[in-house]
Parts: sequence; structure tokens; C-alpha cells
Amino acid sequence: MQYIDDKMSLPQIHIKFMVSLRCKMMVKEELKKLKIRFANIQLGEVELFEPLTVDQHDQLQKNLRKSGLELLDDKKTILINKIKSLIVEMVHYTDEVPKVNYSDYISEKVGYDYTYLSNIFSEVTGITIQQYIIIHKIERVKELLLYDELNLSQIANLLNYSSVAHLSNQFKKITGLTPSYFKAMKRRREINLDDL
Repeated sequence: MQYIDDKMSLPQIHIKFMVSLRCKMMVKEELKKLKIRFANIQLGEVELFEPLTVDQHDQLQKNLRKSGLELLDDKKTILINKIKSLIVEMVHYTDEVPKVNYSDYISEKVGYDYTYLSNIFSEVTGITIQQYIIIHKIERVKELLLYDELNLSQIANLLNYSSVAHLSNQFKKITGLTPSYFKAMKRRREINLDDL
């Protein structure tokens, strides 16, 4: 039996809009239906044991599109998707956002110079990587506020904000609301639902 020492030697496919655990499960089901053997599924990326045939590629593309997903073939788009998936995973699916410089973290994980990645990302998406991170951090803050398990200070610490004031300023800039007002809106909605 031959073992593959280097994970990089496995062929990969890249999938656009694959941003949740539900998406990973859908991709896994489609791969199984088409009898495509895979080693690992991450957000936006699947490691295969062998490259796809043209027929497998076309059928998988067709099946994924029905679920709102899409196979990626363009190198720039694949790189952008890797960056987006990495940020989504880092902000939404880790217990604590890494306490490192984001540019170093992304550069190391993707394997390219950050300036190069930043230029391509801005060129293709129209926003900077930093803006994309902030948008996702604020979405996570909204989630955590709705769960009502952590106070604002704990949320700021969890997402590596320098202070509650910094978090509040970014939150207001993105949403137009203060975190306190956002939380109060949730309470009002709950009270209104109780009246029904």
C-alpha cells in the first residue's frame, strides 16, 4: 500500500460559495453520488484521490449549480475564494480569532506574499481584505449579541478588538447602529412576539 506523504500532491477542486458546514455536506453528497473519491473537504476546497475526468467535472458542475455552488477553474478566482474561505473559517468557525497579524496569517495559509494577495483581492472584489475581515467580524458580533451569552467586553476579547469602543465604532460604521441598540431591537422583537 502506498501512502501519500505530502498533502499538496493530492489533486484539488475549488468551489465557489461554499461557506458553511451545510455546503460541505451538500458537496460531500454530490461527490458520493458521482463516486468521486475524496480525501478531505474544507470550505471552498476538496482534495481528491485522483483528478476529475471531463464527464465527472461537467456533471459535478451541473449538480453543484442546482445548490447554488460552482466549480472554479480561473486561478485568480480560486485564490480569492481561498482567502474568503480562510477568513470565514477564522472568524465564524474557530473558538477564538487567532491573535496574529491577519496579513501574516493569510499569507502563510495561502502561500503567497500578502501584497500580491491584497492587490488581486481588491482588483477582483472591489474591497480590501481588511474590509472583508471587518464585515465578517461584525456579522459574528451580531450573531453573538443575538445569542446573548457573552457581554460586549467578552465579544471584543474573543474577536481580538483592542477595546469595546473600537468594536462599537466598527459596528456602528458597518450597521449604522450601536451594539446596545442592536441588542435592544432584539429584545423588542421578542416582547412583540410574546404579545401575539
